[in-house]
Amino acid sequence: MKVLKLSAQGLPQSWISLEEAVLHYAADEVRWEMGAEIAVFHGGHNAMTGRQSIITVNSIIGTQGVPRINPFDLRPTLTNSKLFARDRNVCAYCGEHFHEEALTREHIVPLGQNGRDTWMNVVTACKSCNHRKGNRTPEQAHMGLLYTPYVPSLWEDFILRNRRILADQMEFLMSHLPKTSRLHA
Repeated sequence: MKVLKLSAQGLPQSWISLEEAVLHYAADEVRWEMGAEIAVFHGGHNAMTGRQSIITVNSIIGTQGVPRINPFDLRPTLTNSKLFARDRNVCAYCGEHFHEEALTREHIVPLGQNGRDTWMNVVTACKSCNHRKGNRTPEQAHMGLLYTPYVPSLWEDFILRNRRILADQMEFLMSHLPKTSRLHA
């Protein structure tokens, strides 16, 4: 289970473990919290008062400070699992839905023709269509693309990089997606 860590201004920073979240709470760096309480940690007893320390962790936390990096300048890393999720496991050529094992990263302009391995030059393709297209462009292979590639937004990237998102975390992230996002249900 991961906690969604946001800046104090509400911009997503990272997915962190419960233990990392506890460190933010213990250091008094949590400025606000949202979502459900997902864990309770019991610490030691105070020698003077006898009271036990207790830290309750919420699913979304806003931490103090200003991020050193502008998150809007970041380009999401390209991985097959995020690519397949972006394209909803649908082959860009035949339109069929496949399980991840039957999918490939397909370069629209092939690497052999100076294509690049970037979000704007890759789509999801089934192994059969990828093989049929080969080292050709869609035009050369007479295989039209059914959808166009795009670079995921910061909010989409946070959804694409975590497979186990709690309902309240997903609701928060989905509320910030661009209207054109393929991740809308």
